[in-house]
Amino acid sequence: MLRHVVLFKFKDSSTPAQIKEVEDAFRKLPSKVKEVKGFEWGTNNSPEGLAQGFTHVFFVSFDSEAGREVYLPHPEHKAFVKVLEPHLDKVLVVDYWTQE
Repeated sequence: MLRHVVLFKFKDSSTPAQIKEVEDAFRKLPSKVKEVKGFEWGTNNSPEGLAQGFTHVFFVSFDSEAGREVYLPHPEHKAFVKVLEPHLDKVLVVDYWTQE
């Protein structure tokens, strides 16, 4: 599987309701983009203190790079980004092929 890992640090001014709106919008993407083969997300609970302000992590899985190529410019993904952008302070994205 090709994993698309996305971490968000939200602006200090973003309210819990606004952050929930972003979470809800991201969670809806797998039902709108058929190339998404797996999805999970959560919030940081590490006791190490090394998160650098990143609070949310999302894993989006694809069968192929072609699937990711459809997803990234997909209109539903673009619509999600518009919901996200006003609240985003920093983002970190890492993609990788799973290894056994």
